[in-house]
Amino acid sequence: MSRPMPRPMSRPMPNIDPGLLSPQHAAILFAALGDPTRLSLLTTLSDGRRRSIASLCGGSDLTRQAITKHLGVLQQAGLVESIRVGRESHYGFRPDRVEAMRAYLDNVSRQWDDALGRLRALVEG
Repeated sequence: MSRPMPRPMSRPMPNIDPGLLSPQHAAILFAALGDPTRLSLLTTLSDGRRRSIASLCGGSDLTRQAITKHLGVLQQAGLVESIRVGRESHYGFRPDRVEAMRAYLDNVSRQWDDALGRLRALVEG
């Protein structure tokens, strides 16, 4: 008997060009990572293997319902995606979102460096 083909589930947050992450999208991404449980789930998934909710609950004091809720927040932010495998959802990490966050922070850092350079030139000049 053959296994059913995985079906991608919807992604609420659009694909983002890493250089064009808006402050609104950045806030959603960073807020999703602001919870230790979600950060831990993302760390677990960052090895590239897709996992079911049952698998993610293993060794944790969290209920399936709690894991599902946290995965929903991560999925809304676009940090994970899920596919259906039979009756289960399997979740996987989306590293492109972290790259978008890194690019956003690099851009903000450059802006601050430029502003501080102008201030230094003004003060010293």
